[in-house]
Amino acid sequence: MISAGTSQNEQQAEDFGPGVAGAGRSATWRWFICVLLLLATVVNYMDRLTINNLAIEIQAEFHLNDKQYGYTELGFGLAFAIGSLLFGWAVDRIGVYWLYPVVLIGWSVMGFLTGLSRSFEELLILRFLLGLFEAGHFPCGLKTIQLLMAPRDRALGCSLLQSGTALGAVVAPQVIRLLLVNDPNGWRRPFLVIGAGGIAWIFVWFASIRPRDLQVAPNVAGTTSLKSTEKATFWQIVCSPQFLALAIMVVCINMNWHLFRVWLPKFLRQARGYDRDTMLNFTTFYYIAADTGAILAGLASGWLARRKFSVYSSRMWVFAGCCFLTTLTTAAAFLPKGPLLLGALLVVAFGGLGSYAAYYSLTQDLSFKHQGKISGALATITWLVTASFHPLFGDYLDKTGRYDLVVGAVGWLPMVALVTTLILWRIRPGKSSGLVEDGRYRPVEV
Repeated sequence: MISAGTSQNEQQAEDFGPGVAGAGRSATWRWFICVLLLLATVVNYMDRLTINNLAIEIQAEFHLNDKQYGYTELGFGLAFAIGSLLFGWAVDRIGVYWLYPVVLIGWSVMGFLTGLSRSFEELLILRFLLGLFEAGHFPCGLKTIQLLMAPRDRALGCSLLQSGTALGAVVAPQVIRLLLVNDPNGWRRPFLVIGAGGIAWIFVWFASIRPRDLQVAPNVAGTTSLKSTEKATFWQIVCSPQFLALAIMVVCINMNWHLFRVWLPKFLRQARGYDRDTMLNFTTFYYIAADTGAILAGLASGWLARRKFSVYSSRMWVFAGCCFLTTLTTAAAFLPKGPLLLGALLVVAFGGLGSYAAYYSLTQDLSFKHQGKISGALATITWLVTASFHPLFGDYLDKTGRYDLVVGAVGWLPMVALVTTLILWRIRPGKSSGLVEDGRYRPVEV
C-alpha cells in the first residue's frame, strides 16, 4: 500500500533502497535476475574446479609435486586479486551491462584453452588468465543485486549468487565423470566442454535485461529515503572499522572454504583412501550441502528481518550459527574413513557457504557509489592471503603427507570473524560518512 502523499517513485525508493534501478519491473523479474546471476556463478565455478577434480591426473602428466600444484592456485589467486581491483573499479565506472558478458567470455575461453595446454608453464599462464577474468564475476553480480534488491532481500539475493559456487561444484564432478567414461585418461576433454558451455549464458543475459534496467531513476533522487548523502570517499570507507571487520571476515571464511575447494579431492583420495569415483560422488553431495546452507542462510536472514530482528541482527545470528558448524573440521581431521567423516564434512560445507550471506550483504551496506571498488578491494585482500597459502600447504604436504593439523584448525577461523565483526561493526563512524552506524543501515544517495 502507498500511503497518502507518497508517490509511486517514493514508495519504490523505500522498498528497494538507494538507486531504484529496474523502474517498472516486477519483483518476479528481480528474483529471476538473481537466478541468472546464480547460473553465472555455476559457470564460473565449473571452470574453476575442473582442475581440482583432475589434479592427480594433471600432476601425473606434467610430473608435478604438491608444491607445484599449489603454484597453479597461487597464480590463479594473484590474478584474481589483480582482477578484483581492475573490475571493481570498472563496475563503478562503466556499469555491468556490457562488462559482465566480457568477463564471462574471457574466463570461458581461458578454461577451454587449459584443455589444450602442453606444459606446466602454459598451464600456469592459462590458470592466471582464468583467475583474472573470473575476478569480474562477483563485483558485477553484487552491484546488480545492490541495484535491484531491497536491503532486507539482499542477503537472499547474495545467497543465490553465492550458492552457484556449490551448484557448479555439484555439476562439475558429474560432467567430468560422464566425459571420462570411455577415456579415463582424457583429462583434457572436460576443460574443452565446460569452457565452451558458458557462452550460452550471455544470450540469456541480453534477452532478459536492458541497459535502462540498471540505471538509477533520475526522478527519485530527492525522495525521503535518499536525503542523506554519501559524503565518504572510497579511502574514508577503507579506513573505517566496518571495512576492517569485513576484511577479517572475508579472509577467515575464504580460508575455510578454499582449503576444501582446492584440497578436498586430494584429502579424500590420499589421506583417507577413497577411489576417484567415490571422491567425485561425495564432492557432489558436499557441494549440495553447501548450496543448501547458502540458500537457507539467506532465507533465514530475510525471515528474521521481517520479524522483530533488525536487518543487521538477523544476518549476524545466522552467521553465528554457520560459524559454529564449521568448527566440525576439527572432528573431520581426526575421523577415519567412513560415514562419520563424510557426515562431518557435509556439515562443514553447509556452514561454510552459508556464512557468505552475511558477508556479501554487509558489503552492500557500506556504500552505493563505491560498491564495485569495495567488493574488489576486499576480494583482493582475501585472494592475496589465500593464494599464498596453497604453495605453502603443498610444500608442507610434500614433506609430511599430513592434512590433519591444518584441516582441523581452519574451521575455527569463521569464529574469529564473528568476534571481530561484533566488536568492530558497531563502532560509530564519522557522522558524514554514510556508513553503517550502531548496526543499522543508513540509506545513501547516488
